[in-house]
Amino acid sequence: MKKRGLRLNTVLLLSIIGTVAAVLLCAVLLFLKTYQQSLIRSAQTSGRRSIAQVSSTVESYLKEMEGAMALAEESLRETGEDREEFFRVFLEIRPEVVAASTYNEAGELVNCYGRGTPMEPGEGENLSFRRESLTDYRDGYVSAPHVVTFFKGWYPWAVTMISRLDGPGEERWAALDIRCGDISSYINGVGIGQRGYCFLMDAEGNIVYHPQQQLLYSELKRENIALISALPDGSHVEGNVIYTVQSLENGRWKVVGVSFVQELIDESVRELTLILLVSAGVILLATLLVSAFLSRALSRPLRGLEEAMEQFEQDADNFSYKPGGGLMELRALSESFGHMVLKIQQLVARVRSEEINLRKTELRALQAQINPHFLYNTLDSISWMCERGKNAEAVRMVNALARLFRISISRGHELIPIRSELQHAESYLQIQSYRYKNQFRYVFDVEEGCLDYLCNKITLQPIIENAIYHGINGLVDQGEIRVGVRFRGEDILFTVEDNGTGMDEEQIRAVMSKERSDRAGIGVKNVNDRLKIYFGPRYGISIESAPDEGTRVHILMPKVREEAEYEKR
Repeated sequence: MKKRGLRLNTVLLLSIIGTVAAVLLCAVLLFLKTYQQSLIRSAQTSGRRSIAQVSSTVESYLKEMEGAMALAEESLRETGEDREEFFRVFLEIRPEVVAASTYNEAGELVNCYGRGTPMEPGEGENLSFRRESLTDYRDGYVSAPHVVTFFKGWYPWAVTMISRLDGPGEERWAALDIRCGDISSYINGVGIGQRGYCFLMDAEGNIVYHPQQQLLYSELKRENIALISALPDGSHVEGNVIYTVQSLENGRWKVVGVSFVQELIDESVRELTLILLVSAGVILLATLLVSAFLSRALSRPLRGLEEAMEQFEQDADNFSYKPGGGLMELRALSESFGHMVLKIQQLVARVRSEEINLRKTELRALQAQINPHFLYNTLDSISWMCERGKNAEAVRMVNALARLFRISISRGHELIPIRSELQHAESYLQIQSYRYKNQFRYVFDVEEGCLDYLCNKITLQPIIENAIYHGINGLVDQGEIRVGVRFRGEDILFTVEDNGTGMDEEQIRAVMSKERSDRAGIGVKNVNDRLKIYFGPRYGISIESAPDEGTRVHILMPKVREEAEYEKR
């Protein structure tokens, strides 16, 4: 059974599609990677612009508040009703201001002007002023967000601007509490992506304002303050987060923008990936169609050539080939195969003719080589019969010898009727029975319809000779040789059976492999070879034998009506 691999068109198709698919995959991945990096850079640029805008707005607001602080300081230096009137009007025009206060050197509240009802001294903890913070900020500072605790029933969220009050006497400080709500209006409106945001923090890492302040206090959200505090101004990618940091001019606050890489990338990349996949699919489909056309154009002539080779292999004699078309190289290959077929057919015909002639010559030479011992012994027997006055027996023996020679020659024919072959075998048995003084008897069992079919001449005689010499000759009692001819389907089966000494397996192999010798004109092996050469490998001789149980030889031939039927083989 032939081993079959992949066809050329399949290999071409897979190679082209695989190559294009690999190139497209690499291109798509490279493009997506580049596109993601581009998106990140674009997000960083957009974040810097947004944070710069927030920073500018917050700085403007702080400068405005510093101006308000300067006015408040000026008024806090004064005394009397003028100061009371000023802060009444000041709080009306500055709704973002919660309170204006003064503190002595010890950090105790001296004066407080605000929108609510003041508490009695010592009723609550003052969160708007920390004397210890002045160690680092001698001229003042902006506090972290806190709750203002000056008023009863009102606790606004604010940051406090602290500055030194110049003047004679003891050290005093002015404080301006500013609601965070006004700062939040500048920050909450800034969005970086769908989930991005910005917040304010001071140099100590305290969050001044955060749009998700309540989540931070409830610890439902955390900011990596340690990381952010260590980042310089600019845009930084940390994992899946983009931090954009910008310090304000006062150096105390930072505006921090937070955006998320995955958010920026997911939607854009998802859309782009879909577009790329559709484009790649279209390209692959086009490539498939083109490669299918090319592979078909290349493989169809080759497939035709392959089929022609298989047909030539099965029936070289009757094979006829017409070169096909296709590409120049394939057409040249097809024409070369056509020339090769003609050359092989011519060579085979020549070899077959020479083989037939050689076979006929060899067969005629073998047939001519009658065993001289057999001839001498037969003539001696005839002479002895004449001397003893057994003229009738001598005549029968001479007639048998004449028939033997006549059939052996057969006018040059290689195939003779089975009837003639049986006559030849009977003549041989008659002669041998005279020579062996009736040491054996013989019987013919022939199906009548077989007689007119043809067979190889001198087929039975070597088998019978072998039965006499190797089987019957060693018997004490009388032997028996049975010759049978029967139909077997579309074939004819010859049988030569004796009741002699028999043979073992080794002896059978020796007989089947032994060439002709001086004693035998045509050996069993030669008969078997002739049958196989003439009729084919399924025909020939098989032997069944066992020591002391006799031997049965089967000769299988096809039904042949005319010699010309096999002369041309």
